[in-house]
Amino acid sequence: MTIRPRRSALYLPASNARAIAKARELPADVIILDLEDAVAPDAKAEARAQVVAALGKGGFGTRELVVRINGLDTEWGEADLAALACSNAAAVLVPKIASASDLSAYRSKLGGSTPLWAMIETAASLFRLDEIAGADGLEAFVMGTNDLAKETGARLGGSRLPFVGALGLAVAAARAHGIAILDGVFNDIEDEAGFVAEARQAVDFGFDGKTLIHPRQIEPCNIAFSPDAADIAWARRILAAFDEPGNTSKGAIRVDGKMVERLHLHRARSVLAVAGSD
Repeated sequence: MTIRPRRSALYLPASNARAIAKARELPADVIILDLEDAVAPDAKAEARAQVVAALGKGGFGTRELVVRINGLDTEWGEADLAALACSNAAAVLVPKIASASDLSAYRSKLGGSTPLWAMIETAASLFRLDEIAGADGLEAFVMGTNDLAKETGARLGGSRLPFVGALGLAVAAARAHGIAILDGVFNDIEDEAGFVAEARQAVDFGFDGKTLIHPRQIEPCNIAFSPDAADIAWARRILAAFDEPGNTSKGAIRVDGKMVERLHLHRARSVLAVAGSD
């Protein structure tokens, strides 16, 4: 399985052709072309056409190109899925998921093998995280903290205290089912220190990366989610130890006096994949 770095995932309005063109040069690991919240109702059809054109033209290099569509409960959702059915999008990000059955409806209409990513942004979804994470064809969770705050009436302060439980459980569900998970956005573009603090908090939670709303957030996000020299050195020692002839079939071994299991091996590979993305 290919391990992809997903430190930074930048939302871009799919109605903005200039922004899409610029995205081909931005250092984000993931570009999310947004057909949902960022596009006005009267611009949906044009935005959809621009997404199809961008996917056909390519030129995004190693960046993972994901499209967030409108929900099937809207007048645009089915057309979005039809347009992406034969595209080369890396994934389709679906909004307002509350259960695994919601994902099944999208999977059925999308067809093919394009992976799905799920927005975790409804209060109901928090009680079904394990079920959703285990759905067929799901590759990632994306936290929608703004919508969660709106639904629950919670306040998004610097500590994000009301969401500590939800964020931790979402990460646990993602890890239990081997899918990626990205943290929600930080709203104050001008508050660089606040963004860095929240990105570091997301690292502590165990997120793979963070969703962004402005290009200026990409660099500090990549820095926050990139392993340091000590992490890289430790990951290399783990891989080397498991590669030794006597250890290739073992579930747990000793490395530098510490017990290391195969779950640490997967983490070590992820660290080195991220380290090699710069």
